[in-house]
Amino acid sequence: MPFAVYLLGLAVFAQGTSEFMLSGLVPGIAADLGVSIPAAGLLTSAFAAGMVVGAPLMAALSLRLSRRAALLAFLVAFLAVHVLGAVTTSYEVLVATRVVAALANAGFLAVAMATAVALAPADAKGRATSVLLGGVTLACVAGVPGGALLGEVWGWRSAFWAVTLALVPAIIAVLKSVPGTSRPQDGASRPQGGGVRDELRVLRRPRLLLLLLLGALVNGATFCTFTYLAPVLTGASGIGSSWMPAMLALFGAGSFAGVTISGRIADRRPVPLLVGGGLALAAGWAAFALAAGAAVPAIVLVLVQGTLSFAVGSTLITQVLYAATGAPTMGGAFATAAFNVGATLGPGLGGLAIGAGLGLRSPLWVSAAMVGLALAVAGIAGLRVRLNRMEVEVPR
Repeated sequence: MPFAVYLLGLAVFAQGTSEFMLSGLVPGIAADLGVSIPAAGLLTSAFAAGMVVGAPLMAALSLRLSRRAALLAFLVAFLAVHVLGAVTTSYEVLVATRVVAALANAGFLAVAMATAVALAPADAKGRATSVLLGGVTLACVAGVPGGALLGEVWGWRSAFWAVTLALVPAIIAVLKSVPGTSRPQDGASRPQGGGVRDELRVLRRPRLLLLLLLGALVNGATFCTFTYLAPVLTGASGIGSSWMPAMLALFGAGSFAGVTISGRIADRRPVPLLVGGGLALAAGWAAFALAAGAAVPAIVLVLVQGTLSFAVGSTLITQVLYAATGAPTMGGAFATAAFNVGATLGPGLGGLAIGAGLGLRSPLWVSAAMVGLALAVAGIAGLRVRLNRMEVEVPR
């Protein structure tokens, strides 16, 4: 795998830290800004909503630039809004900074996926994707718990400053490692993708649309619980708040294992991983909801569910990239958007469940339902395909 792909993973690590760190900062932000825990949790949804809108929009705009110029522009914008987020005392301004940061993150991730796939061997999209998502999972392992620890010691604002500092080497790495003219020229190798209209035509394929829907549901389940993981573990499981950095690191360790597994299997045997992993994931969320009152089972399931969530989720992203051949940038953008539709919907549903008085375990049940729905949709789609094939084979 080219070294530049790993450097892109470094940049994804810095941005992933920002995206996920709020899971450990929700109580501190709520207390400091005078808002409820569900309102503070919606900062994650605001980020995800910006990703949904920003992924296709920013990806389309980036097609006019070289990939290096686009990546640098998105990273600099991401850094600037984190400085503003670190100094604001307004909840509304903080929400706005999260949306703008998400726009920049969405554009960066879409272009980074296209760049990584272009640099990797043709049959290694899964490995290239796992490297980028490895940056996200390392953010869970190190960045997010580190942010939670900073928030515990020096307040939640210190975590925003830490992300700002982490972006500086990422900017330097992109500047030095990504080629300045990495887009195919007209009349040259167009297989990497054409203009916006050409790429959008590719995205109408039914299989691709199904994969995007499944990705949204699975990621929604992940974020539904992950956003409220600290309140669930402290309130339902009785684990002290000082242990939250370790719990977030445990989830991150599982997610890193998940993308590693996906990177080795997704290019060759994606269907067994998706079917088996999906069934285990749904059962695991239900088991977590039932066992959340006991600390030991809850801790074990934090690791297990982190692994399953990212193994299934990253495999779905890989399959989107394979299905979107001919639309690398917009394919990556719509994968990003779909997964963040889930990241918007999941925390919102989890917050509604808590707000309705269903208890701190209710996001776990919502997660189980969302994965169950994904399995049902996939099963119906598979049945329709088999029925269509049988109809074709019946003699007329």
